[in-house]
Amino acid sequence: MADDKEREHSEIAVAELHKKIKEAFEVFDHEMNNTVDVREIGTIVRSLGCCPREGELHDLIAEVEEEEPTGYVRFEKFLPVMTSVLLERRYRPIPEDILLRAFEVLDPLKRGFLSKEELIKYMTEEGEPFSQEEMEEMLSAAIDPESNTIHYRDYVTMMVIDEN
Repeated sequence: MADDKEREHSEIAVAELHKKIKEAFEVFDHEMNNTVDVREIGTIVRSLGCCPREGELHDLIAEVEEEEPTGYVRFEKFLPVMTSVLLERRYRPIPEDILLRAFEVLDPLKRGFLSKEELIKYMTEEGEPFSQEEMEEMLSAAIDPESNTIHYRDYVTMMVIDEN
């Protein structure tokens, strides 16, 4: 009896995931033909609460693209892959405390902020560098225009995705 209840519950959960995935996909299905431009896959995946790294996103795209890449991804191919990503809770966002610690490492004087110049240097010269477009997007959201600094506690709070 309990197994039947659990199976029914998981079938409902999967059906709800399918609905969410379809809704996210349809936003970018401009031709209404169950396909999206491959360049939109990252946006769709992120809109579903996932935060893959660039390399992980490329792997995911390789999995959902046709054998002969057309530049488009079909919903029938995207749905099962994205369903398993969500069920396995892959590409979860980084927790707030870890993000905060990362910023604190960049702020050895514990000022609570970084200058715009410091932020640009770290984001373009260290680790997986930001593209020009990513940098501009981050700066527009993160930098306080009056002081030209990022108060990273406020930024981290704004950045964190609500898990509920």
